[in-house]
Amino acid sequence: MSEILVNRAPFLTLWASVVAGRLGYDADEALTLGRAVAGQTAASRGRRLGILEERSAEDRRELETRREVLGAETIHFMARTIPCLRTPQGLRALAETTPIDPNSVRRYLESKLKGALPLVEQRLAALALAYPSEELEAHAMDLYMRMRPAVAEGRAGWGQQGRLDTEAIDRLLAERV
Repeated sequence: MSEILVNRAPFLTLWASVVAGRLGYDADEALTLGRAVAGQTAASRGRRLGILEERSAEDRRELETRREVLGAETIHFMARTIPCLRTPQGLRALAETTPIDPNSVRRYLESKLKGALPLVEQRLAALALAYPSEELEAHAMDLYMRMRPAVAEGRAGWGQQGRLDTEAIDRLLAERV
């Protein structure tokens, strides 16, 4: 396979979506959860690097109030607390107060991983299946850290594409079989 260059956010979105699917969420629910995990992770890293500012306490309270009015709930997934809304189409993670559109997540993944998407998704699904559900949930973020695309440390790596080592995914799978 030719070299796969991708930013960490779409790779984490895909991995978290695969994990959510393995844990029993339907495909659309899983895509929105994956996008929410990647968004929260990127925001957290951006704040640590001093690229993004922390939301004020007042803004956080206002957002929580708006979510409560909507009837939002939270689920704990991949070491994150994800705000969600039950819609007629199923559970949807929220971006602020808007349900994430699974079709936009699909398009995002297709645009970032291009022709490599089916192969990478297949390998990630095999890795997820190698773990019992509870163990996968507990180790999903650690597994991501071991296979994520390599980028420069600190601010230099922010938003940069890195080489995705699909053999790292295969090595993690080999550890399980």
